Amino acid sequence: MASLLLALLLLSFLHSSTLTTSIASHHVLDPELVVNEVHRSINESRRRLGHVSCGTGNPIDDCWRCDKNWASNRRRLADCAIGFGKHAIGGRDGKIYVVTDPDNDNPVNPKPGTLRHAVIQDEPLWIIFERDMVIKLKEELMMNSFKTIDGRGASVHIAGGPCVTIQYVTNVIIHGISIHDCKQGGNADVRDSPGHFGFRTVSDGDGVSIFGGSHVWVDHCSLSNCHDGLIDAIRGSTAITISNNHLTHHNKVMLLGHSDTYEHDKNMQVTIAFNHFGEGLVQRMPRCRHGYFHVVNNDYTHWEMYAIGGSASPTINSQGNRFLAPNDEFNKEVTKHEDAPESEWRHWNWRSEGDLLLNGAFFTKSGAGASSSYAKASSLGARPSSLVGELTSGAGALSCKKGSHC
Repeated sequence: MASLLLALLLLSFLHSSTLTTSIASHHVLDPELVVNEVHRSINESRRRLGHVSCGTGNPIDDCWRCDKNWASNRRRLADCAIGFGKHAIGGRDGKIYVVTDPDNDNPVNPKPGTLRHAVIQDEPLWIIFERDMVIKLKEELMMNSFKTIDGRGASVHIAGGPCVTIQYVTNVIIHGISIHDCKQGGNADVRDSPGHFGFRTVSDGDGVSIFGGSHVWVDHCSLSNCHDGLIDAIRGSTAITISNNHLTHHNKVMLLGHSDTYEHDKNMQVTIAFNHFGEGLVQRMPRCRHGYFHVVNNDYTHWEMYAIGGSASPTINSQGNRFLAPNDEFNKEVTKHEDAPESEWRHWNWRSEGDLLLNGAFFTKSGAGASSSYAKASSLGARPSSLVGELTSGAGALSCKKGSHC
């Protein structure tokens, strides 16, 4: 049903009475009516598909959401990752830790039962939440290796203070959390393990900051309105998957790469799959430097400046995405080649393969186009762009109830 809707999207609106009147009156189609109709169709398909819990063709969701006993089999989620971060096992091999206290955040001497106490431990832990809660942190949440933050079964918000930092650690999964209104922290001592705390300078204020981290998977989170980026990965970070997230109301959404001169990012590999880039977004979905980036089967329904950009010759492999351009005639371009003249960026390997480009959207390709150039930027098989509505219908933090499909 969703496929048929999308395939006929730009034809079906011609038969609606409102738009037919517009055509008869003005002889040309009002572009605002066009995009409004597209949005209406997308939203209706999302409402119809939002309750579908399995069999969607989304390989992550189909791996675990069909299990009514997901709450008893939580750690099975770690085996459902895809893309460059597919080996992120988080706390799969550790105990369950239940967060019971959303308050009393002490950055140096965290209390047992708090999220901070859980994430700094040395042993693997699968962290869940006793009930709905809003956690307002006083300083950055410094993650230790082999941790999963699993918000399924509760409405969990990290908001109103500094948020999550994954610095020089490995094997971290963040799933099912709402992260928003993140602030800067710093000029304070913060503990990152039971045996160590140190002085932190002023942080960027990201929702999720990955700094020299590897084997990281951020899945089914809802992110919005942070001080700097929603998800940033810099300083040699790699083996990352960002999937099934709903991102809204933010300017600089996602930065992948520290600087044009920081060549340690040349081996960075990031998969961005099945995300919904929604209302109120401006740019950087993502903005890439160096490295290899697979942008696959995402739904871009809003941007103000551009969707995908980069500098320092990143390899960007865009496959099976749906790009709906804004009405502004000067911002129809999906891509932005930054900080370089055309004589330079025309050699960067950026390709669009099977993308659906709507409302005048266009993707400026570059590079030789040889398939071999994209081997390091290919991490999973893309589904047809006509299925994007179905693949991303559950993007963001899910409302999961024990004993039923999530």
